[in-house]
Amino acid sequence: MRRRDIVAGVVAAGAALSAGLYRFTDMFVKHYPPTPYDDVLGVLADREQAARIGAFVSATPQPQALAARLRAVLKPAGLAGAVKADLAADRLVEVDGWLLPQSVALLSALAAKA
Repeated sequence: MRRRDIVAGVVAAGAALSAGLYRFTDMFVKHYPPTPYDDVLGVLADREQAARIGAFVSATPQPQALAARLRAVLKPAGLAGAVKADLAADRLVEVDGWLLPQSVALLSALAAKA
């Protein structure tokens, strides 16, 4: 057996191990069960924390209507643009003593319901 074969085997095993860690653990990227709202929830960095905030948001519509509303808001400029527009128009929502932009509050509420 040549040294080149051993090195190639070690590299292949390392790549397989890295791919397995990426896919089957949350070490690099969090994996969430699929929902019908993944296109909207994909802008969140951490759905679990957003769901914790969203549990305190009151008087939100059903998830289908909420997702449709968020798609209309997020589509043109993304989350950063929606937050800037909310701040400019003074659309703030109080959530458990915190003032949040309306789009962030609604997105968190959707994460809690999904």
